[in-house]
Amino acid sequence: MLPIQIKPGIFWVGTNDHITDLFEGLWPIRKEGISYNSYLIKDEKTALIDLSKEMLTDTLIQQVQGIVDLSKLDYVIINHMEPDHSGALHAIQRLAPQVEFYATAKARDMLKSFYGISERVHVIADGDELPLGEHTLRFTVTPFVHWPETMMTFEVKEGVLFSCDGFGGYGALPGTIFDDEVDNLAWYEDQSLRYYTNIVSTFSKPVRNAIKKLSETPIKVVAPSHGLIWRKDPMHIVNLYQKWADYGEQSGEMGVTLLFATMYGNTEKLMGSVAQGIKDEGVPLEIFNVNRVHPSYILPSLWTKRGVMVGAPTYEGGLFPAMVNMLEIADVKHVYNKLSARFGSHAWNGGGQQAFEKLAATLKWTVSANYEFTGAPSDEDLRQARAFGAEFARGVRGGCNNLASIKTKAE
Repeated sequence: MLPIQIKPGIFWVGTNDHITDLFEGLWPIRKEGISYNSYLIKDEKTALIDLSKEMLTDTLIQQVQGIVDLSKLDYVIINHMEPDHSGALHAIQRLAPQVEFYATAKARDMLKSFYGISERVHVIADGDELPLGEHTLRFTVTPFVHWPETMMTFEVKEGVLFSCDGFGGYGALPGTIFDDEVDNLAWYEDQSLRYYTNIVSTFSKPVRNAIKKLSETPIKVVAPSHGLIWRKDPMHIVNLYQKWADYGEQSGEMGVTLLFATMYGNTEKLMGSVAQGIKDEGVPLEIFNVNRVHPSYILPSLWTKRGVMVGAPTYEGGLFPAMVNMLEIADVKHVYNKLSARFGSHAWNGGGQQAFEKLAATLKWTVSANYEFTGAPSDEDLRQARAFGAEFARGVRGGCNNLASIKTKAE
């Protein structure tokens, strides 16, 4: 894509990444892609805000050179030091040896440790401004959105917030960069939620702090480092992030995420009946096989829904390892304060439930019920499982955390 003007004198000079399989080496983006949004302000002084991954340096340089002579670039604004934002720094420094860097104190230290850059680095404080001519940049320090050194940059004249990882999302940009020009805005909203739960959810309190700090800022455009630029309704993405951040302290909206894993199909057979019971009560339900679905695609459902139903067999006296892995990732991402229950099979003795309850305690989940059976489920097990699912759904719908534990003759 060629450079795109956002406002007079303000340009998107970013890059699309359709090559990387795993963002941060963890999260799949092979199908969706991602953008690295860099921005150029051309005025009496010229400033480049955020960069790109090292592998896309040539594309970034070509974008910038389409507007200004890079050798005359005045400033580079370092909102964030993560290498997908800063990987082009060495090349920029070689082509523009006179350039000056503006960053937070923590970013200054990282500039030295990551890239050996220590000269012409200006440390900013919260609220500092940098005049460029007609345009002025104002800096807002937003630690842990999502690294400790992060900040956001606000262009005062046109009201453009360069929000770094805040308000960002997955998804390469499809020939346009704006929210009011994409064909499927809902898809980008979903990718923003997945990005939030994968990358930012651990830092929900700092997100809330940042939004509060920006509450008096007259934002007309939200320009994050990844994903769409929001100009038609810039507060829409801010409000979505506020809602998602609030889930960090709340139990979520009415609905159940059903996670299951199975070795020989017995736990899966019961899962169908449990799901029936949940749907009998009209409660929204999403089902994920943790053996086949990457945690990246499961986390959005876990983050937003109030209830978690776990179906996993006992494995060598503990919980099936694939489920353990999923719940440990949920803990890393602070998926807390849920109403939960578990069902699963065992061959000769239990142990899965005790292991689940230990993990649930770490997650601050209320364990409301369990259903265990030996071997293959009987017809009676299937009937009881449907009732088990319905009872759990009623608890989710009512916000009840005091369901009685269901025991079966097989325990």
